[in-house]
Amino acid sequence: MALNQVRNLGLAFMAAAVLAACGGQSNSAAPAASKPTEAAASTPAAAGKVYKVGMNAQYPPFESMDSNGKIEGFDVDLLDAIAKEEGFQVSYHQQPWDGIFASLKTGDHDILISGITITPERQQEMLFSDPYYKITQVILVPQGKNVKSVEDLKSLDKVGVSLGTTGDHAAQKILGATSEKIIRLENLPLTLKEVESGGVDAVISDSAVVAHYVKQHGDKGFTMVEVKDFDVENYGIAVAQNNQELLDKINSGLKKIQANGEYAKISAKYFAQ
Repeated sequence: MALNQVRNLGLAFMAAAVLAACGGQSNSAAPAASKPTEAAASTPAAAGKVYKVGMNAQYPPFESMDSNGKIEGFDVDLLDAIAKEEGFQVSYHQQPWDGIFASLKTGDHDILISGITITPERQQEMLFSDPYYKITQVILVPQGKNVKSVEDLKSLDKVGVSLGTTGDHAAQKILGATSEKIIRLENLPLTLKEVESGGVDAVISDSAVVAHYVKQHGDKGFTMVEVKDFDVENYGIAVAQNNQELLDKINSGLKKIQANGEYAKISAKYFAQ
């Protein structure tokens, strides 16, 4: 073989090696996609877009954090089931309550699900799914306090609520928006600690949350008082006003899991008496 032929053959081998190293072949393996946080493990069959979900994970049994800092609860299982039905993925992110609605407007989150009551005021700012859970406000009463009605509530010196919640609004309707009797705490855990320590005489909050607390702390003598003066409320899943397409997916998935029995299974897991 002539010297020039040897050189040409060597160059050809070098070119082929470079193409192979750069993925020039059409059947080469694609790089692995980055894994969505937290929810990926619970929706392994889901594919497609990953939506960021904002939650204030301080309202068990709807959402709370386990010992490893992972968000869990009824709302998580519910949205996981919806996502699986509709073929998308979700990643969950802790968000303080006082900034949760702003995070939707800024695009930090695509979805909010956090025991959020559908109200006319909130519907002016965001889109809500079909209702997925019905609650009312109730009064959490510690041992030694006699509260059976709204009139009894008015006689108390301090009533605790979580700032900006519908419990806060309910207290304002009964006691007055500027009443000094209303003690507003930053979140539910602080509100519950305040009633445990005697810092407030009672707490107004969501029925399912209070029922869960009473069940978990039966040794402390707390009772849950239901009064007819509080309106029935519905929880909804929120998305931005310009995201009707995502809302349609969520409503479609919600209807499917209600029809196929998955919703009932999830509900029984968290709310069975």
